[in-house]
Amino acid sequence: MLMTLSPAKSLDESSPLRPDQWAAATEPLFVPQAQRLVSALKRKSARSVAALMDLSPALAELNVQRYKAWESAHSQANARPAVLAFDGDVYGGLQARAMNEHELAFAQAHLVILSGLYGALRPMDWLQPYRLEMGSALGLGKAKNLYAYWGEQVSAYLASRLAEQAEPVLVNLASQEYFKVVRPKALGARVVHCQFEDWQGGRYKIISFFAKKARGLMARYAITQGITQAEALQGFDAEGYAFAPQASSADQWVFRRRPPAT
Repeated sequence: MLMTLSPAKSLDESSPLRPDQWAAATEPLFVPQAQRLVSALKRKSARSVAALMDLSPALAELNVQRYKAWESAHSQANARPAVLAFDGDVYGGLQARAMNEHELAFAQAHLVILSGLYGALRPMDWLQPYRLEMGSALGLGKAKNLYAYWGEQVSAYLASRLAEQAEPVLVNLASQEYFKVVRPKALGARVVHCQFEDWQGGRYKIISFFAKKARGLMARYAITQGITQAEALQGFDAEGYAFAPQASSADQWVFRRRPPAT
């Protein structure tokens, strides 16, 4: 079983890491391809970057400086492991910084983070600070956008990883924006999508903040429980969620929760 997650826009660049976390860092998979994207981004002004990703002038300038500082050589001096660098709702649920060495090794074997700049990241791959959403209208060469730029490479990589799994099932915990880069027919494996709903206003619906955190919680559940068979994820019960078989189909699993009774 392999899981996919989205990255995060916000980054934690300063929290101290344990020696074993630094020691477990690995080289990113697609550095030359990322380098080409950075080279294109370095030629853009702050105003162009702001328009490309709908950023404020301050955030655009911050990322212009990040592109200028980005180097193909990754090390502790300029990077940190991806799963320990990404911040935000999903990673608040994942709580990777609290994982021990065994759990991080399991994550490395069963989790892939999709990325606009890096294509696909293993959890412990080095990551330098950046901002580049997969849905950004950045073209390069014959590729009109990042989906075209990364689609074949990322899908081939996932297919190779799935071929190594005892159960070749891809459990998608990424957002639609990011999972669109994957070409399911190229995977040669079953794909299961997980959806998280909360009771609000008299019905169940997807609430973005809670759904993002729940994706991280689901990944954490799989990692800390050592789950390698997809169906075992239906036992997920973190923070009040429960599998809803009546709302699910074979490959579209829905998890729901109601607020505590008052």
